[in-house]
Amino acid sequence: MAVPDAIPTAPQSRALPEPGDVLPITRWGTPVMHHELRDVTEFDDDLAKLVSDMVATMYAAHGVGLAANQVGVDLKVFVFDCPDGDENRVTGVVCNPVLTLPEGKERHLDEADEGCLSLPGAFTGCARPDQAHVTGFDQTGAPVEFHGTGLLARCLQHETDHLFGTVFGDRLAERARKKLYKQHGELADHYPADWPVTPAGVDD
Repeated sequence: MAVPDAIPTAPQSRALPEPGDVLPITRWGTPVMHHELRDVTEFDDDLAKLVSDMVATMYAAHGVGLAANQVGVDLKVFVFDCPDGDENRVTGVVCNPVLTLPEGKERHLDEADEGCLSLPGAFTGCARPDQAHVTGFDQTGAPVEFHGTGLLARCLQHETDHLFGTVFGDRLAERARKKLYKQHGELADHYPADWPVTPAGVDD
């Protein structure tokens, strides 16, 4: 679900670029979704265009985050626009993320429904740490860091996972994974092959 414009923006937010072109979202099962991606080494116009297109695609799909392989690109970059645990809006771009999670007594799991734009329409419970810290670089090469609580903690973990070839279904028990695929299969006809270029529920 996209973040409403009306909620407050957190100080840690970094402005997203203007949305570019909406691209088709790559689905689970496509090879680029299931291997570690290449590090970003050039912060150039091509990367800026990719990030702008990813922002447009995330908003068109009503998502709170999107990784580069979800538009078929083998690069470690994700974009997000997601509320934190205080219901403040946090936006940003992260290239080459380094994810740090709590350990020991500081580690508390949050069991909540999770979905993925690359398996549209399907949701199931997935336990993740309730806090996450990510460092990396934005699309210009400037250092960035974000601390996530609430849904933002889940988002930062989910998107970083994508860049290392992990989909959240990989974190589920087999029975839950089968149920997730069944749910997606029941709704798959609502999502055209080029979704969200063609909106959900509209197909030729």
